[in-house]
Amino acid sequence: MKRLFDWIIERFIFLCGILAVIFVALIFLFLLREGVSFFGSYSPIKFVGGIYWYPTSDPPQFGIISLIVGSLFVTVLAACLAIPLGVATALFIAEIAPRWLKDVLKTVIELLAAIPSVVIGFIGMVTLVPLVRQALNLPTGLSAFSGALMLGFMALPTIVTISEDAIRTVPWSYKEGAIALGATRWQTMYRIILPAALPGILGAVMLGVGRVIGETMAVMMITGNAAHIPGSVFDPVRTMTATIAAEMGETVRGSPHYEALFAIGLVLFVITFIVNFTADTFLRKARR
Repeated sequence: MKRLFDWIIERFIFLCGILAVIFVALIFLFLLREGVSFFGSYSPIKFVGGIYWYPTSDPPQFGIISLIVGSLFVTVLAACLAIPLGVATALFIAEIAPRWLKDVLKTVIELLAAIPSVVIGFIGMVTLVPLVRQALNLPTGLSAFSGALMLGFMALPTIVTISEDAIRTVPWSYKEGAIALGATRWQTMYRIILPAALPGILGAVMLGVGRVIGETMAVMMITGNAAHIPGSVFDPVRTMTATIAAEMGETVRGSPHYEALFAIGLVLFVITFIVNFTADTFLRKARR
């Protein structure tokens, strides 16, 4: 019975892994089927390199370079804010904070991950956007900077939780050896603990960045939804995800506009795949 039970569990785990791959492949094929037909009537170069996104004009223009730049502005800035703060917070919780404070901080951070993105977007509209507009003397607070602040806040729980788990898995003998050799507590943390936990920290960062790339509601509400190439991080922008969510319900099924939105989804899928593949490559090198 024990061998039979082990065999069933092994096959079940194998089936789950195969299903995950199949689901991803089906999603890609669905996007490919709906999106490739668009390129039969519209040049891929004009689509990816075009400046203007005017799908209802005559003739329509489906350039997404402004959407790509807006997505990159928000994602990169949010990552620059969330990664240092998230890793530093994880290091503080794992190595410095007393036990009572550690339990409180972990509970609060895990609760932050449960807040819906639409609620975070609403809070950002009511509080952050007016504050940014007044503090920086801007025409509007709806900008890439405001969106990046909120998205960085949304990515923090993922980065902190997984990074803290990775830091705690570093063997205690590493720390004892460093201290025995005369290293200070700070030297032990940034020369021994952080390099040893680097694969887990990179995984946490990629998961956090993945949430930023795929976020929709918060960026729709805070970034201004202006489909143009921004001159700075304080200009309104529109991301690819926000474009799909805002316009999909208004398009006619089978129209060029409908197919163009699926083509945007295909481009977003490819970008996400490249990010994950790059992260996996760095993780393998770090483990070696």
